[in-house]
Amino acid sequence: MSEATELFFEARDLLVANREDYAAAYDGFAWPRPTHFNFATDWFDAGLCARHPDTVALSVVEEDGSSTSHTFAELADASKRLAAWLATFGVGRGTRVLVLLGNQVELWEMTLAVMRLGAVIIPATTMLTADDLADRIRRAGAGAVVARRDVAPRVPAAESLVRVAVGGPVEGWLDYEASRAHPDLFEPDGPTPASDPLLLYFTSGTTARPKMVEHSQVSYPIGHLSTMYWIGLREGDVHLNLSSPGWAKHAWSCVFAPWIAGATTVVFNYARFDAAALLDVLVRERVTTFCAPPTVWRMLVLEDLGRWSTSLRELVSAGEPLNPEVIEAVRRAWGLTVRDGYGQTETTLQIVNSPGQVVKTGSMGRPAPGFVIDLVDPVTGEVADDGEICVRLGDARPVGLMTAYHADLGPNDDLNERATAGGRYHTGDIAHRDEDGYITYVGRADDVFKSSDYRISPFELESVLIEHPAVAEAAVVPAPDPVRLSVPKAYVTLVPGYEPSPQLAAEILAFSRERLAPYKRVRRLEFAELPKTISGKIRRVELRAREAGGARPDREYREEGAEG
Repeated sequence: MSEATELFFEARDLLVANREDYAAAYDGFAWPRPTHFNFATDWFDAGLCARHPDTVALSVVEEDGSSTSHTFAELADASKRLAAWLATFGVGRGTRVLVLLGNQVELWEMTLAVMRLGAVIIPATTMLTADDLADRIRRAGAGAVVARRDVAPRVPAAESLVRVAVGGPVEGWLDYEASRAHPDLFEPDGPTPASDPLLLYFTSGTTARPKMVEHSQVSYPIGHLSTMYWIGLREGDVHLNLSSPGWAKHAWSCVFAPWIAGATTVVFNYARFDAAALLDVLVRERVTTFCAPPTVWRMLVLEDLGRWSTSLRELVSAGEPLNPEVIEAVRRAWGLTVRDGYGQTETTLQIVNSPGQVVKTGSMGRPAPGFVIDLVDPVTGEVADDGEICVRLGDARPVGLMTAYHADLGPNDDLNERATAGGRYHTGDIAHRDEDGYITYVGRADDVFKSSDYRISPFELESVLIEHPAVAEAAVVPAPDPVRLSVPKAYVTLVPGYEPSPQLAAEILAFSRERLAPYKRVRRLEFAELPKTISGKIRRVELRAREAGGARPDREYREEGAEG
């Protein structure tokens, strides 16, 4: 066992042993900082396969209820053959590989194979258009593309690209299935430097064009120790995470966090979300730990959760803050608390409600082990109880932080300087810290707005709106107002069974008026489908732009009598 593997075991085992003792975990944890590290060889092989070769590493459940299971040893063998096969076509250290696969075993095999090669994974959703793909291949400098057969026609032809098709032969492409018969198992030509790039993510772009975020061989593979701790994972767990391939959260909770713990990853491969079907899978697969984004939790609580008797022990949510009333609905049904956590594509889990600690309504918790969090006043630059969430750098720099933002084929110096100004990484999110050190999300720095000189947090208003039984989701943005500068306007999506009407608009406006201070209350409302990124995050920037245009749509209702 290498020194890197031993250090990883020590750090992991400390967090697992103190999973319900936050103070002991935070004070006792230190990041492993090896000079060389490769997750596939130094952890998956030397750690997991050496100890648990026959344990199921991955189960893929299909929409029709069928499933396939793959052990740690089986995935190790398949990925070694795949890596050796890819190497014969020139894929090696530093090659940037765009991966366009769904929730299928080939995604995990390819992830491990690229790691073994010392190449760079560019995860991407299969929903990207031909123009999106051409842009990403160009901007990232991809040297290889691995795509599902139905996605392949959207990938631009280029002689310099190694192209691999999964799911059947495609003219002009290599057939993935040929790798399974490759006679050799890949052997690396030397250790992998920890600072080498491993992942290149395109962010989901809620406020601007997607940025390229680079992670090293350690920043996600070792950095997700904090994510494992947050979820409360341990050996023998069965973990199900709902997230689409191509996005950072998929790597967080479908690859790194469960496999760091030695748990089984379960994925539900569905085309269209069905809450009842998901609940059936949780029961049938005896899932013990479950993570889902707020949108899914809001859909789940529309079901009678008490009808499903599960094996669940830990429930978590991430992506956007989860509304308190949803947390309470789950608690009433299952006697379990959904714990919020906070992180970004650029980082691993930064702020944590971990198992065993007091969960305060609406709070994301306290800094995760290995992270020192400052709230910095955006105007004065001073550390305060209210301000931008910033991660302290210098000697305190966490392993679970990106290497850098990239421009086309190189670092984006201007963006990186702004992101790390003052010796801190700036998240762009605003929060409040209470007297006990608990941090509560307020909103994106560019989402918080002023009305009559009061600062308004959209999330606070949205949390009140979705308490109304007719409201499934809501997004609040500023609407121009000649007297108050701006007023809160809500875009509302309704629960099935409700229809937009002036009467319902008046009822929802009155409902919010009763529960919000006068300066906060929602003064305008529009029924609409909320614009979202491909990963499901609400694009408030699009709604803000719509309001900035100044035109009052026919479907808008105003507080003054709620007339249209």
